Amino acid sequence: MRSASTRGTDRRPAAARRRTAPLVLALGTALLAAACVPGTDGSAASGAGVPGAAASSVPDPAKAGKATLTVWDQEVRGGQNDELERLNAEFEKKYPNVRIKRVARSFSDLKTTLKLAISGNKPPDVIQANQGYPDMVAFVKAGLLSPLDNYAGIYAWNTRYPATLLNLNRVSVDGRDFGTGRLYGISQTGEYIGVYYNKDVLEKAGVEPPGTWKELTDALPKLKDEDQLPVQFGNLDKYPAIHTFGVLQNQAGGAEETRESVFGRGDGFDTDPTREAARTLAEWKERGFIPKGANGTGYDDAAKKFADGKGAFLITGTWQLPDLKKSMGDSLGFMPPPPAKEGAAPVTTGGQGLAWSVTSKSRHPQVAAAYLDFITNKHAADVMTEEGVLPAVPGKAADEVPEGTVDGQMIDGWRQLNADDGLVPYLDYTTPTFYDSLSADLQGVIDGKTSPDELATAMQRSYSDFQDKQRAEGKKKP
Repeated sequence: MRSASTRGTDRRPAAARRRTAPLVLALGTALLAAACVPGTDGSAASGAGVPGAAASSVPDPAKAGKATLTVWDQEVRGGQNDELERLNAEFEKKYPNVRIKRVARSFSDLKTTLKLAISGNKPPDVIQANQGYPDMVAFVKAGLLSPLDNYAGIYAWNTRYPATLLNLNRVSVDGRDFGTGRLYGISQTGEYIGVYYNKDVLEKAGVEPPGTWKELTDALPKLKDEDQLPVQFGNLDKYPAIHTFGVLQNQAGGAEETRESVFGRGDGFDTDPTREAARTLAEWKERGFIPKGANGTGYDDAAKKFADGKGAFLITGTWQLPDLKKSMGDSLGFMPPPPAKEGAAPVTTGGQGLAWSVTSKSRHPQVAAAYLDFITNKHAADVMTEEGVLPAVPGKAADEVPEGTVDGQMIDGWRQLNADDGLVPYLDYTTPTFYDSLSADLQGVIDGKTSPDELATAMQRSYSDFQDKQRAEGKKKP
């Protein structure tokens, strides 16, 4: 699926790669060794006292009577919104007795309002919850989500998904750790942070699409000299800098240590790759490789500017592809961040979309579980592909995407990252406060108020304090 102009990765024909690259979502091989088999880990085997665990056969929503399923999600962009609207309409057609009441919010708005909504007397039935300590683990500790282990067995999610992907939606029985224990969600989409490029802008500046990371960074001053903005970027929403910084950290050689530390098994973030990534981000701002007012520019506004030809590169997630493609057509290209050496395996931040979860107070838990299965099955994967969205487990439609298209580049990159163990989990999973502290500190790095050493120290302090607290709480338990 790779176009002729995209270099630096496996050059075998896409069809051969599809046959030989197994879809193993390897977000850390150590997690595989510690994994429980989904649906059989024993944490919800009896179903006694466990909300949502009573079902022992495939639920039939048609027998639920009139039911309104309230769903909160953040799939507000073009392709994501379109695929979900299609699937919701199909679900209602299949089950005329069920009405889906959808509440769609941006990621930032959902993150801000979700805990209050699910803590109330009439919470939504289905929500999207961000993985990691800030959201999913906190919701589980508060008793706000239902474990889904029995449904994983009933619907064979344990064979549909690789264990590593499901494990990112697991929380330990004591509510202290993620990556192990009960299952509290499943994800529709795969996603990773990649490099979008405007073919017209690059051609005008005499720059080829990069095949290595050095080629990309060497192109930035040349683009600047040609009066082109090298990298479009907007960080008013704060989270975009976490994604860009993660890519820079991975390229600096910090992928494995970052992966281990996100899961609480590493030495943390007081490392040379952390400081190098911060220096690079600050340098990009100082040299005008990113916009001067980046911290005051919205994420979506930056994407629109890129689509309008203001910027050669845009470093962000696969979720932006449908909207950018609609505006840019054939001038849009996409790739995982190119590797350090041509032909080497790529590495980047990514994994899966937000988990779809069932709340503990849902009035229709079995209908909700059936809905989760419906929007993640093989048919749903094909609908996602048709709308330009990357499924977590690509289906038949993904194999039929034409070579050389931007959708083909995205899917090809996903399969290669999985086959080469090149995915590093999002940094904000690391501690309950990491999202807030890191996003604020990175704004300081961009503004020149926070030095690379200060950033590394702050990240390390947050990590160490949380790990110390985890160990202390563990000792108190019988």
